[in-house]
Amino acid sequence: MEMQQFYYDNKIVKKFLYATILWGVVGMLVGLILAFMFLFPNMTDGVSWLSFGRLRPLHTNAVIFAFVGNAIFAGVYYSLQRLLKARMFSDLLSNFNFWAWQLLIVGAAITLPLGYTTSKEYAELEWPFDIAIALIWVAFGINMIGTILKRRQRHLYVAIWFYLATFVTVAVLHIFNSLELPVSSLKSYSVYAGVQDALVQWWYGHNAVAFFLTTPFLGLMYYFVPKAANRPVYSYRLSIVHFWSLIFIYIWAGPHHLLYTALPEWAQHLGVAFSVMLIAPSWGGMINGLLTLRGAWDKVRTDPVLKFMVVAITGYGMATFEGPMLSLKNVNAIAHFTDWIIAHVHVGALAWNGFLAFGMIYWLIPRLFKTKLHSVGLANVHFWIGTLGIILYALPMYVAGFTQASMWKQFRPDGNLFYGNFLETVTEIMPMYWMRAIGGTLYITGMLILVYNVIMTVVRSNSKVTDELAEAPALQRVSKRRVAGEGWHTWLERKPVLLTIYATVAILIGGIVQIIPTIVVKSNIPTISSVQPYTPLELEGRDLYIREGCVGCHSQMVRPFRSEVERYGEYSKAGEFVYDHPFLWGSKRTGPDLHRVGGKYLDSWHFKHMYDPQQMSTGSIMPAYQWLIRDELDKSMTEKKMEVMVSLGVPYTEEEIANAQDLMNVQSEAIVKSLVEDPDLAESFERNKQEALAAGEDYVEMKDREIIALIAYLQRLGTDIKVKDIAKETAQNQ
Repeated sequence: MEMQQFYYDNKIVKKFLYATILWGVVGMLVGLILAFMFLFPNMTDGVSWLSFGRLRPLHTNAVIFAFVGNAIFAGVYYSLQRLLKARMFSDLLSNFNFWAWQLLIVGAAITLPLGYTTSKEYAELEWPFDIAIALIWVAFGINMIGTILKRRQRHLYVAIWFYLATFVTVAVLHIFNSLELPVSSLKSYSVYAGVQDALVQWWYGHNAVAFFLTTPFLGLMYYFVPKAANRPVYSYRLSIVHFWSLIFIYIWAGPHHLLYTALPEWAQHLGVAFSVMLIAPSWGGMINGLLTLRGAWDKVRTDPVLKFMVVAITGYGMATFEGPMLSLKNVNAIAHFTDWIIAHVHVGALAWNGFLAFGMIYWLIPRLFKTKLHSVGLANVHFWIGTLGIILYALPMYVAGFTQASMWKQFRPDGNLFYGNFLETVTEIMPMYWMRAIGGTLYITGMLILVYNVIMTVVRSNSKVTDELAEAPALQRVSKRRVAGEGWHTWLERKPVLLTIYATVAILIGGIVQIIPTIVVKSNIPTISSVQPYTPLELEGRDLYIREGCVGCHSQMVRPFRSEVERYGEYSKAGEFVYDHPFLWGSKRTGPDLHRVGGKYLDSWHFKHMYDPQQMSTGSIMPAYQWLIRDELDKSMTEKKMEVMVSLGVPYTEEEIANAQDLMNVQSEAIVKSLVEDPDLAESFERNKQEALAAGEDYVEMKDREIIALIAYLQRLGTDIKVKDIAKETAQNQ
């Protein structure tokens, strides 16, 4: 049999590993800064691009797409070549994948702090970046599939099944969730509205976790754990069941993020049913990973690589047990909007993704540089510090979540809320936030130890990463049909195109069944005649709300619980959100829900609250947004925004669009008139005006400042309906 010589491309793996380490430090550092902002909310006062609302999406994107994303590419590019006995299909595509991905990350690091965001969880980047992501992802897919087609190994190993499913599913999720109409070069509106947008977003959001943070890492687990342990995978049959059941069931689970919301009940029930089923394949994968280490437990005690991998797989098992449990409606009623969810997410992120990436890095670096790790002892120190960091991060957040849920729902014997002031909850959990910050500090300390260990390993190796010579026989032709004694899946493993098609069908079924009826069947979202589009000024205020990341701390979804109706007002109806592009229901209540905040406070209260939250609400951990009071509102795109909204089905008239500036002036002047009824504000406005004029500075009239638009939006929230009118209209429709 003729042997062919070729070279594995190790240089691209090295590049992705370096990027993984760099962005890991950056992403974790931003996360740690955010943790301390809960303790010192005014630590970045006056600097808009360092505010919590703008840094939060930077943290999530940096950790998910920069740190984990680069780790995925590093692991795939290393393992795929060796599993297929072939160099990557195109060096040009490999390098395009690397450099374009890094440029994308830099672009995100610039635009997100500047407030350019769609506000959609894990999909905050604006439309030019969405196009770039799609192009880079397609390039990665072409490179992977091209390598598969020129392989010298006939059967595709289990890790490659997961890589293919990842490529196909992430492409589908990203494209459909990112459908938006541009307003300008860095501003767009989602084509979906309200309930539909929420369903599509969490179909994407949950499956971004499933098919970006899970399936590719399961592929890496199936390759690197056996390699590090020098043991075969425990069960080939279990890996088949694990793969197909996981990718089919996972795609249905998104609606469990929207339980007790305005989402149709049937969609919620589907999400719950499939989420509960999800525990079987998830734990099947965990068992397959852990039992691969049978007979290698002595090595686990001494090898830091295996230590990291064992904790990673265990963290995966914990998170995938907790996920189905949290999708049960009675548990979700307690946990949703609380810090319990923060704990759940970070067990997966810190243990499963972080520790598996660390184990992979410690295993790959010595092999790429043909040397030994600088210090196994330091790697062990990293392991124990990191593990302690996870514990000190997660456990206090669980306690905080239970505390929040309990305090929010307690009633006095007289029927009133026991803790009527939301801030009583915030004060109670501050010690847990301190512990979270300490845990995060420990975790990033471990990461810095890894950085030092890797640098010393590279420096002391005194060698460069070079392409690795390999040889393998050419792939021989065999019958396209199943041969005698060949199992159906063994046959499928040598048919990569067919396997990819089957995987695509498996992941499309759930999305089609859930999303199409919600978009097409109008009865899923009953209309409410009193609900009207936002005025031009309110629309601008809503965009400011999005820009500042307010949705990261405030929900706009009152669930039909006695405690929430008593605290916030009438529960939210699907028809109230028909003009919301995008939806802003939120996923965490660091502050109270705002869906019924309209008319609850005076305009002057909102003004003072944005200027100095602690003065208006003792114990508040909300930062000040004083630049909103200083800065002039940009009204140059208002008409264009309204025109785009008309294209999306919002019924603005031509006359309203033509008169947008006048309409804004009338509404803003009314708000300013209400503000100056407060003597303190009236005196302050006049003093600031006189000082600016005396200094020869351009003076921006109060009616033209950003705060006025934001107040207009906040005062509109939840005011479109009256409970008696809705009940009467519902009865008539029935």
